[in-house]
Amino acid sequence: MLRRRVIVEAFLRWIETAKTGDRARAANALGRAYLQSEMSEDERKAAEMAMTFLLDDPSPRVRLALAEAIAWSPDAPRSLILSLAEDQPEVACHAVTCSPLLSDTDLVDLAARGNGATRMLIAARAHVTRPVSAALAEVGDEEEVLCLLENDGAAISTQSLKRIAERLGDSCDIRNLLLDRSDLPADARQLLTQHVSNALVGLPLAQAAIGLQRLQRISREATEAAIVSIAGDIAPREIPDLVEHLRLNDRLTPCFLMHALCAGKVDFFAAAIVDLTGCGERRVRSILATGRMHAVRALYESAGLPRDISVIFVEATLLWRDCARRAPGSVLGNICGRLLEKFRRHDSHGAVGELLDMVEKLGVAEQRQSARVYAALAAA
Repeated sequence: MLRRRVIVEAFLRWIETAKTGDRARAANALGRAYLQSEMSEDERKAAEMAMTFLLDDPSPRVRLALAEAIAWSPDAPRSLILSLAEDQPEVACHAVTCSPLLSDTDLVDLAARGNGATRMLIAARAHVTRPVSAALAEVGDEEEVLCLLENDGAAISTQSLKRIAERLGDSCDIRNLLLDRSDLPADARQLLTQHVSNALVGLPLAQAAIGLQRLQRISREATEAAIVSIAGDIAPREIPDLVEHLRLNDRLTPCFLMHALCAGKVDFFAAAIVDLTGCGERRVRSILATGRMHAVRALYESAGLPRDISVIFVEATLLWRDCARRAPGSVLGNICGRLLEKFRRHDSHGAVGELLDMVEKLGVAEQRQSARVYAALAAA
């Protein structure tokens, strides 16, 4: 004990008069000796006390030299690493990015209490666990989250990806990185389409050229088309989550549901009806596939569709069955055209008129796509 005290006291007397460069070299040498040299227990404790004293050195060069010597090692004193991790960024960077002694709890706490530079260092670690990624997704700014998304060693949960889409989806760089990920959940993809739509509506030039009301309508229709496309490409296990997300955001409108049905996104459409009615999936699918007209209409009305609209949905369902059996060509084009033939004879206003307008636009878009394909084949 006496020897240890003598060593520490001698070191402290020297430190008081030594120049900054000498103190920095001594701090680095002390740290390396602690990790690489054989020391007695007394010598090791003395070295720890001396290094702890160096944490209060007024020069960041000294603290940086100490961090460079010990931050990488699992054998470094944990108390020193915790202190260095909360130092100014040029000192903390070694502890925060390299130290294996920092637990998930430590890193989450640093992310919450630290500044942007600290969070950037955490996001750049060679391995970032899901709990740490979740903390960064919740509090990180654009640059920090970009660093996280670009880090191949970061494990990011689907919930965190969705949170990033919610908070920062208006950033083009964030959107591009998210959309490039194969594990991005469908509801997050839908959020990103909404961000793009909102950005378009907010452009003064677009508002001046098209008009705000028309621009909002175009944006809404484009967003719905994008969601229907997403719904047709996702894995079956993701469909319920996407449906719930859309319902909570009031997206399961009659026009949207009709779009999904006419486009033949049957799995998604059935899941939406299950969610809206509370009926079992097997029963809903059975009614959609083979149920009589009255059973189908009752199903749709239990989903909240009014009688004048449910009749159109029933007809669309019967047409879909017929097209699915015969498969004579475009399912979408056939359903849209035949629905319009039957219901455009009546004077349609309000919700019914809006629904049929949407069906007509789908049919026109499908005709134009068919014409493009035909022209491309003819030119080949």
